[in-house]
Amino acid sequence: ILTAAGDKKIQVIKVVRAATGLGLKEAKAVVDEAPGPVKEGIEREEAEKLKAEIEEAGGAVELK
Repeated sequence: ILTAAGDKKIQVIKVVRAATGLGLKEAKAVVDEAPGPVKEGIEREEAEKLKAEIEEAGGAVELK
């Protein structure tokens, strides 16, 4: 769950876009609508990696 985009929204959009394969408009919508799921039904290891990437870009993430 992406809880907040933080100050570097563009960087977070890039990470979400790369992780999900969404287009720019769709990835921006996911980030704008935070809090909300980025990717569902993935392995814990992949989720941890995605969380680290989003947090590195400046976003806040919660795993469920």
